[in-house]
Amino acid sequence: MLEVPTELVTFVAELLAAERLARGTRAGTRALTCEKQAIFALVWLRERRDVAITGKGLGISQATSYRYLSEAIDVLAARAPNLHEALYRGHDQDWSHVVLDGKVVQTDRLRVKTISKKGRTIDAWYSGKTRDFGGNIQALMRPDGLPIWVSHVEPGSTHDLSAARKHVLGALAAAAARGLPTLADPGYEGAGHGVNTPVKQPTDGAELDINTRTATCSCGHYAAWASAASPCSPGAGARSNRSPSAQAGSARSPRPHSCSPTSNTTTSPTEKTSVALRYRR
Repeated sequence: MLEVPTELVTFVAELLAAERLARGTRAGTRALTCEKQAIFALVWLRERRDVAITGKGLGISQATSYRYLSEAIDVLAARAPNLHEALYRGHDQDWSHVVLDGKVVQTDRLRVKTISKKGRTIDAWYSGKTRDFGGNIQALMRPDGLPIWVSHVEPGSTHDLSAARKHVLGALAAAAARGLPTLADPGYEGAGHGVNTPVKQPTDGAELDINTRTATCSCGHYAAWASAASPCSPGAGARSNRSPSAQAGSARSPRPHSCSPTSNTTTSPTEKTSVALRYRR
């Protein structure tokens, strides 16, 4: 049983078929049909089950399982919009803002070394944030938390702000100039024009003005929501009953959301059904 629309399985299978045709793969030379490979990939994307065990259930080796999964991810990634296309879409659809968040994705141990700011030799892929080996990925979400763009991976020792400077901040500044600001958590303080982060309370006891307090509250709220909804979070893909209000807007942008937390993120009951797919040759 795979709880995805039948159309999604067909869509991925067609992408894989087009890729095989482009590579000149001869008929009957693959261990799995395009449909089976699509099911295999969707099982992993949906359930995150062990790749080797899932592949063994389909009669393929561990090496073939990882290769087939990589192929499916590649054909899907090729369909994703690039950073500038994603931001222009947000501007055209009149989003009030986008949300920037970074995650460290767990990896196996790597021996690559680098020099820390203190001049010491350290493991490049060891993250002090998670106290484990991982890769730093930056992601942009639209106002309801749906990811619209994900960066290439950086070593886990890379700070969120450093990774953002390399991959996304230049485009965010241009987007802000067109009226599409960005909200982020305090880890992005100093990111520059267009990226709004919470403002710390003054040490002299003075109160922040109402606009600054509202902006700070909005940044914290949406950054927390983005962290929970991020595609790199431990609960990614799980249903959540927490979402920002559809009527809420960015403190720096008075426009209302043009997309609510329910728009374009769920399928109708008739479309999203449990689809039983028989493994056939």
